[in-house]
Amino acid sequence: MTTGFANRRGLVIAGVIAALTVAVIADLHGFRQVAVDADAPRASAQLPEIRFEDGDGAPRTLADFHGRVVLLNLWATWCVPCRKEMPSLDRLQATLGGPGFEVVALSIDNSTQAVRDFYREYGIGRLAIYIDPSTRVTDTLGAVGIPTTVLVDRDGRERWRRVGPAEWDAPEMVEQLREAVEAGTAGATNHDKS
Repeated sequence: MTTGFANRRGLVIAGVIAALTVAVIADLHGFRQVAVDADAPRASAQLPEIRFEDGDGAPRTLADFHGRVVLLNLWATWCVPCRKEMPSLDRLQATLGGPGFEVVALSIDNSTQAVRDFYREYGIGRLAIYIDPSTRVTDTLGAVGIPTTVLVDRDGRERWRRVGPAEWDAPEMVEQLREAVEAGTAGATNHDKS
């Protein structure tokens, strides 16, 4: 009896240690999936240079979108909340995408093929493929978890950010983003916090 209890106790302790080890390693690498409400108007300082690649491996920067309002979404194919919100981002791009607005879904996956496979599996057809396999963008933006979404105005200034998933194509969100596009995001800080 004592041996069985000791074995179970040892397994429980080993499980707790393993879980804590995984959590610490994930935290050290910046891969926390946070569902906090970090929605807040941001100072309209110019964002730092953000470098990434398109689906063909060509270098891109956020400055390539100057003149458009950009909804920059940091995500990964292995992130469960990200996977759930990607179809709504695709529908948002279908609704609002054009010369004045673009959803830039920037994956921190290691391979473009993983993103292509994900897009195919989930029927994502309107979002371009953008990838930062170095994951430097998370440090550059000070992202505390993924998904992190940043509204960027036409001049490359951050207007607000959200940490955690959202229904980006919900009618009230579409209306608020439409108003932000029409205003160039001047003063557009009110958005869905659900």
